Amino acid sequence: MKIALIIENSQATKSTIIHDALTSVAEPLGHQVFHYGMYSAEDDASLTYVMNGLMAGILLNSGAADFVVTGCGTGMGSMLACNSMPGVFCGLVIDPTDAFLFSQINAGNAMSMPYAKGFGWAAELNLQDCYRKLFETEPGLGYPKERAAVMKTNRGILADLKAASCRDMIEVLKGVDQDVLRATIAGERFAEHFYANSQDEEISAYLRSL
Repeated sequence: MKIALIIENSQATKSTIIHDALTSVAEPLGHQVFHYGMYSAEDDASLTYVMNGLMAGILLNSGAADFVVTGCGTGMGSMLACNSMPGVFCGLVIDPTDAFLFSQINAGNAMSMPYAKGFGWAAELNLQDCYRKLFETEPGLGYPKERAAVMKTNRGILADLKAASCRDMIEVLKGVDQDVLRATIAGERFAEHFYANSQDEEISAYLRSL
């Protein structure tokens, strides 16, 4: 699985902590981690939580990523921004129980965490435990197990509802503020990671044209 990490500007000083925690869990499980920034608070390209959501939409709808890990101070803003995008199902994860239940019940493709609120002593251990609960087991198996079929049906209904209420991603890209879009993809490694992994030539071509 290709996992994309996106860090918002207010929490950029924690980028290395978050990235190290994610790779220490995901890579031994056979997953690839692609860090799309921010890498430090001094980066020229600054990402807001709104941009986190827009980038998550780009990465997931193009197939450049299979799962997005993001967050902000409370985790709420990035979650809301992600869920405004077509095809993105983002959960707020604060502790390992949240991570496990989100994976097994909702089987989403993005998660947002609070990187300021409650981010104290041994925070990196909580990060590792959350990532482990997300990525060590096949998602969507259900909890409790006897409700797995019902949960799967509801996920399908939700996916249909999302498809009916959202525009296609290419229409979103053409309709959003183009300066915001340019700033979203301005990170130093965006092009390196994205164009090598994107499976949607129309989205890739549009972003290249910017």
